[in-house]
Amino acid sequence: MIVRALIGLGGNLGEVRERLDAAIAALDVLPGVAVAARSRFYRTAPWGPVAQPDFINAAIAVETSLPALELLDALLATERAFGRIRDGERWGPRTLDLDLLAYGDDVIDNERLSVPHPRIAERAFVLMPLADIAANAELPGVGRVSDLLGKIDTQGCIPLS
Repeated sequence: MIVRALIGLGGNLGEVRERLDAAIAALDVLPGVAVAARSRFYRTAPWGPVAQPDFINAAIAVETSLPALELLDALLATERAFGRIRDGERWGPRTLDLDLLAYGDDVIDNERLSVPHPRIAERAFVLMPLADIAANAELPGVGRVSDLLGKIDTQGCIPLS
């Protein structure tokens, strides 16, 4: 069975745009994963208490035959391959962040994965790129991407390309 999954990408250390492009290319060659759409890049201010550079964010849609947890494992392995170290610090600087935002029409909530992403409706840096590729996507239990985007402040999220 092929499922359309939505993935958020971001980073704020080093050559971020080049790394995001390379990460998208790496995901596209994974067995059972094909990139179907990609958004523009967006510059966004960082979240949280840590002083750090602005982020570059994007989103992709993939067609995948991988089960959700296998796709998550592939995303985490890709992060590690691009220098990401998950040390438990939340909202800190990072080389690459890959978030599984939605997995088809599934609602998953366990110790490893929550989809749709639990804070998706609050985050312009997620919704603006998603609107580029899936404005009409209905996120189960959350709503349509375009409707969610219309309810939040997007001023700090600037399209780059």
